[in-house]
Amino acid sequence: MSGIIEFFRNKLKRNKQKAVLDYIKTRGTSYSNGTGKSIISPTETLTLTTQTKRLIEKVKEDMLNLERTAAGKSEILIKYVEEKGTKVYRIKNASKSLEKIKEHTGFISPLQGGKALYINTLLKIGVSSDSEALFIIDEEKVIDYYMLLREVYLWCSMSQGLGGFEFEAQELFKKYLLSSEIDMSKLDYAQMCSLKEAVARDAEANEFVMEVIRLREGGKQVLDKTNDGGVEI
Repeated sequence: MSGIIEFFRNKLKRNKQKAVLDYIKTRGTSYSNGTGKSIISPTETLTLTTQTKRLIEKVKEDMLNLERTAAGKSEILIKYVEEKGTKVYRIKNASKSLEKIKEHTGFISPLQGGKALYINTLLKIGVSSDSEALFIIDEEKVIDYYMLLREVYLWCSMSQGLGGFEFEAQELFKKYLLSSEIDMSKLDYAQMCSLKEAVARDAEANEFVMEVIRLREGGKQVLDKTNDGGVEI
């Protein structure tokens, strides 16, 4: 458990350190994330629309309900995803196969170009330069519930129409994670806004899993104390 908590703490710390993304130079006038358009001046930063905030809260509410139902069982999460129409593929050596295109097991948002062609060929879906959102799981490994919960949260965010899952946005985000610095001068306004959204979605998923871990660990401590006769009401 400590390893999982440290993983999410490190990701949250990195997101905080990258707060430079809040500084957006106007090389455009507006940006649409699918839930609304924001127009800014040189002294302003991108603000969430009321609709975006509403969707973020709905994702969290839906995921809390799902997590209560799943209660630590990965197969319930997988069944839920499949029932909603998103395919889950279990293949051997999944991690190794996905490393070739710098993807990882779990939720994979829609891809384009060579990456999509590779995924479609790997999964024997067909020959196409576009791929749908899907999950890939290594059939030889035990599924980590909290890691899968995080991936399902991201999938739910995309399904609700939140921004940051567009192919270019995700590609920028992966570069951002792999480099110590990102050259903002080479990004236009729309690219910076889409990257900001991708970062926000990742942080929201991490925060959610951390909250679930805190709730579960807190409940476990109370139960242990109750069994020991150490809780006073």
